[in-house]
Amino acid sequence: MINKKNIDLNTAKSFGEEWEKFDQSNLSKIEALERFNEYFHLFPWDNLPDNSEGIDIGCGSGRWDKFVAPRVYKLHCVEPAERAIKVAKRNLSQYKNIVYHQKSLDDLEIPNASMDFCYSLGVLHHIPDTLKALKKCSSLLKPGAPFLGYLYYDFENKSKIFKMIWKLSDFFRKIISKSSSRSKNLYCDFIALLIYLPFTNLLKLLEIIGFKVNRLPLSYYKDYSFYTMRTDARDRFGTPVEKRFSRKDIIEMCEKSGFEKIVFSNKKPYWCFIAIKRK
Repeated sequence: MINKKNIDLNTAKSFGEEWEKFDQSNLSKIEALERFNEYFHLFPWDNLPDNSEGIDIGCGSGRWDKFVAPRVYKLHCVEPAERAIKVAKRNLSQYKNIVYHQKSLDDLEIPNASMDFCYSLGVLHHIPDTLKALKKCSSLLKPGAPFLGYLYYDFENKSKIFKMIWKLSDFFRKIISKSSSRSKNLYCDFIALLIYLPFTNLLKLLEIIGFKVNRLPLSYYKDYSFYTMRTDARDRFGTPVEKRFSRKDIIEMCEKSGFEKIVFSNKKPYWCFIAIKRK
């Protein structure tokens, strides 16, 4: 159900259920740090001012914030799902410089042009109006401040076969995402067990004997744990609203939102990017 505040309530509810089930407590510290570095390797830490204050739009379980909070003066964690923000508060209880907001983007009461940085990873493609959400993120930032984003890409650099496989998977997503929470978790665990795990093991074998597998489906997961596969299968197939964008789409939305100097990561996951609030 979509309300007037640019949030799909069923999607928010689904993510609350996901982070309650996969609170990341079973993820190793090494793997958690590896994933953090994948997303944040573009982030200009050295350019942040002293006593920097920033915001995470869609904090979920707080999995990124535990690495960000020790580096900054104050961090705002925004998450509309009650279940998810409870998990985040539990996971981040040792950090006293975090302020929590159980609100949608449109309901935030943070002053415009007050934040030194903002990041939103894997969130804005689940919002009905992504451009509107980007504009809101931009409005919170001071001129010259960085925004780190991650939006699902539309496979513009993939083969027709890859895109056909994705369309088939999306057909099942639309069915599974309408299931009850218990059924959804069961279906997604089966997908992780019967598809993600055996296929990534096959990719590892092919890589050992000399094949290049990085352009094949699910190659991203070949070096990650089964826990991550289960988490991401639940994320991928359990979410009612999902949109995908090309690099051109993202550039256009960022420019319309008041960003400049947009740089994309040349590593997986695609498309992770950094943009600077126009002065």
